[in-house]
Amino acid sequence: MQKFVYEYATKVYFGEGAAKEYLAAEVSGYGKNVMLAYGGGSVKKNGIYDEVKKYLEDAGKTVTDFSGIMSNPTYAKVQEGAALAKEKNIDFILAVGGGSVIDCCKIIAAQAKTEKDLWDMEMNQHQFPTEVLPMGAIVTASGTGAEMNGGAVITNEEKVIKAGMAAAAPRFAILDPAYTMSVPKMQVISGAFDTLSHAMETYFGNSDADNVSDDVALSIMRNTVVNMRRLLKDINDIQARGNLMWDSAMAENGILKVGRVTDFQAHQIEHQLGAYTDCNHGQGLAVIHPAYYRHIVKDAEEKFRRFGKEVFDVDSAAESVEALASFIKECGLPSKMSQLKSKTEITPELLKNVADTCNIIPCNPRKLERNEIYEILMECM
Repeated sequence: MQKFVYEYATKVYFGEGAAKEYLAAEVSGYGKNVMLAYGGGSVKKNGIYDEVKKYLEDAGKTVTDFSGIMSNPTYAKVQEGAALAKEKNIDFILAVGGGSVIDCCKIIAAQAKTEKDLWDMEMNQHQFPTEVLPMGAIVTASGTGAEMNGGAVITNEEKVIKAGMAAAAPRFAILDPAYTMSVPKMQVISGAFDTLSHAMETYFGNSDADNVSDDVALSIMRNTVVNMRRLLKDINDIQARGNLMWDSAMAENGILKVGRVTDFQAHQIEHQLGAYTDCNHGQGLAVIHPAYYRHIVKDAEEKFRRFGKEVFDVDSAAESVEALASFIKECGLPSKMSQLKSKTEITPELLKNVADTCNIIPCNPRKLERNEIYEILMECM
């Protein structure tokens, strides 16, 4: 294992009724003005908004709404939120939603504390925020693991780039499986596949074989698959939803990444696909992963063999990739670009743009060239 320093950034409250029991005490240590941020309004329809707002107001907070955070949130939405935070002298941001809402709020929390353009600051000047507004997260749709780290993914529409940024880590996260019960089946399954992708990409990093993180990652992958199958049988299985919530957090809270390098090339490809389209992130990953793994399976045969045996009970490296592809179809997830829902038509020309602009990383089993990335994308058509 490589050297590492590890520290939890986020206090987690897990279980039914967690918001009622802990939210008021957690926000009591911050100022009066709270920004309550959420997405398209589902939290109002299912009653979570009213419940959370009441807890905040009972704690003596003045609540400012920030709504309309979309899937694949945009940098323009970040600037809108940061401007509102400054205008209302916001002391604390509470993100209520899934990964898109949480990621957007993380970057708002950083942008609100600087007059510099955060994108230019990070991407061009390679400087990172040192002061942020404190924030917390109440998870209503799991999968991204955004609630337990300081990274965030945002789409800069002007530059046609979807990329990760350093931002604020939530001071606390509330994970109540009951808050996910109104999330539609395919959204739950898509989110869970994002969790599986995080664990797979950590596991397949170009790292030494003697790494305890591999064992933990395999356990998270196996548990994610088991509980996705439970939800295919009964979407109202709250225990399975709870297991997947914690799988999601575990896959992205840093535990799987310590002492090793990781392979997030499939994520990099999908992020850039998301910059050119409005496809669902987890579903985009489901399309890309098998094609990508068919290209690199011979570069990490032993790891793929072990992955196949422990997660899908198959014997060979090649079988492990096909078992993953079969599982994707079993879940009803897309396996071709044509099955992705996107307002933008996905054409070979668009995929060429994705290949030419996506971030290429050197830490996977074999570094790809852009022409091979294009081949992978075309194999997904």
